[in-house]
Amino acid sequence: MPHRGFRPSSSEQASAYAVAASELLEVLWGRGQESAAPGTVSPSQLRALLVIERQEGTNLRALGEALGSSAPSVSRLCDRMEAMGLLQRAPSPTSRREVELRLSLRGRALLEEYRALRAAELNAVLERMAPADLSALTDGLAAFHAAASERLSPQRDTDASPLHGDVADSA
Repeated sequence: MPHRGFRPSSSEQASAYAVAASELLEVLWGRGQESAAPGTVSPSQLRALLVIERQEGTNLRALGEALGSSAPSVSRLCDRMEAMGLLQRAPSPTSRREVELRLSLRGRALLEEYRALRAAELNAVLERMAPADLSALTDGLAAFHAAASERLSPQRDTDASPLHGDVADSA
């Protein structure tokens, strides 16, 4: 794949590069996940933790929408994560029928551990890039982050820092 001075001629071509890069990221993140403590979380649990972190106090319905999962599946997923001590459920102050989901201290610590492992794998790759390529990548990723955040959360302020607990950063 060409990289220096390359300008995709279409969104389909850019999408193909993004898919290829995301597949490599999955491999890198998998390597990082394998170095995590044994008995950690599944990819679906990790995604749920990231959504809950971003939308602290979310309910099961909103979590299911964010994950693209059915209510029974999300409920079972949360049962397992609560049993592992990764999240806490509490009655909603606005509706007696709803339950709020919040990360526990253990859940927060786990996300930080995963982020550190992922960052180490990514830094090993980024250090191999030329400064100009790294700068171009940073600009492109910032634009991608803004567009993805808008698509995932249209009501969200897209001027917010992209590095603050965002699902688009971490999932």
